[in-house]
Order: sequence, then C-alpha cells, then structure tokens
Amino acid sequence: MSTLLHIDSSARTSGSISRQLTASFAEQWSAKNPGGKIVHRDLASDSLPHLTEALLGAYFTPAENRTAEQAQLIKQSDALVDELLAADTLVIGVPMYNFAPPSTLKTWIDHVFRAGRTFRYTETGPVGLATGKKAIIILSRGGKYSEGPMEALDFQGKYIKGALGFIGITDVELVVAEGVSMGDEAVKAALASAQQKISATI
Repeated sequence: MSTLLHIDSSARTSGSISRQLTASFAEQWSAKNPGGKIVHRDLASDSLPHLTEALLGAYFTPAENRTAEQAQLIKQSDALVDELLAADTLVIGVPMYNFAPPSTLKTWIDHVFRAGRTFRYTETGPVGLATGKKAIIILSRGGKYSEGPMEALDFQGKYIKGALGFIGITDVELVVAEGVSMGDEAVKAALASAQQKISATI
C-alpha cells in the first residue's frame, strides 16, 4: 500500500496558498492511488517542541543505554521518524517567512534528522538512509525570488531540497507559487502555474 506523508507548515489556516496546493496534491494523489494511505501532519496546529539539551542527549545515547526519562523524551521523535520512513511520497507545504521556511518546519527537521535512523556517518562521509522516496515541495511566497535582485535572499527551496538530499531523498520536485502578494491576477497566475506542475508530478 502506498503512503503519502502530507505536511503543512503555514501558520495560516485560512487563505493559505501552500495549504491550498498541498490539499490539491493530496486529492489528486488519492485519486491515482486507490487504497493508498495519507498521513497528514499539521505543524501549526500540532507544533513540535524545540530541541533541548536533554533531547539531544537522548538522540546520542544508544537505545539500550537510555534512562527512563530519555526513553520518554525521544518517543515523539521516534514516531516522527517512523512516519517519514513509512512514506513513499511526501508533499510539504512551505510558505516563505522572512526569506526562509517557517520555524515549525525546521523543528520537524530537527526531530527527523537522526544519526543512525535517517542518515549515518561513514569513512567517506554521511549517507542518507531515507531513500526510495519522492518529495514534492510546495513553495509559496509573496514576492518574486526565482530570478532578479531578490534571488540571493531565497533560503526556502534550496534549504529544503538540500536537507532532504542529506537523508537520501533526492527525487525532489519544487512547485513554486510566487508573487502572491502582488494582487489578485498575480495570485491566479501563480496558482494556475503551480496546479499545472502538481498535476504533472503525480
């Protein structure tokens, strides 16, 4: 059975372009994968705790040596990693906040990028363990960052694509809806372009 991990990170629950587009992808994916499973994780409504010294200590302590407190602390991270590894496809909605992804998404990354689980270190460098997956990253942003003078301030898509590649997810499609703060016509054009690319990725 195919599994889609659907992640939303927008702080907005209404009027969110990224949420609209991830929902569209999930709907089309479901139609093409009858019987498939969709796991939806909303990082805004169900926010994750930021890293702490105690949690980092649990990460780097072998399971058999963890204290009862460490075992409890790491449960949520382990569940998130299991969720990621079980998925065949990921769709992640990523609005741009101050030139970068929301902090909620960075926190998710901090929970699932785990040495020994989603990557490992070797003599020749790190190797990703979350292979064999496809990721569609839905990027929304108010301005135009694909080219021109603002391109240098785009730390959104490049970061997500690079991070996923580190854990072995290299089949990554970026779907960009930009200029969405530039009026109704710009929003319509951005949505139409993004929807066309979404349909082509499924």
